[in-house]
Amino acid sequence: MIPVCRLEDLPKGESVRVETTPPVAVFHTDDGDLYAVDDTCTHQDASLSEGWLEGCLVECPLHAASFDLRTGIATCLPARRPVRTHRVTVDDGVIHVQIAAEEGTAA
Repeated sequence: MIPVCRLEDLPKGESVRVETTPPVAVFHTDDGDLYAVDDTCTHQDASLSEGWLEGCLVECPLHAASFDLRTGIATCLPARRPVRTHRVTVDDGVIHVQIAAEEGTAA
């Protein structure tokens, strides 16, 4: 588990980029839910943490592709491939991310 930040330091409706390989974006929705996905849009090299969050969707700032944070599925063009999702937990007020294994690799 990778510590990200204190929950109180990530306001609702905001996101933070975690400098892992590849980078991960952690989102805190207006409803108080936490989600983490690979930070790079699958359409083109753009940071999703710099995108627009609406409910459980993030819109890429470059070409407006949209992804469902719950599943990683691309919900509109130009993106066609999903982003990888990661498990998020909060322990003692600290947000942690468990990086999902890439396809074809052991967890």
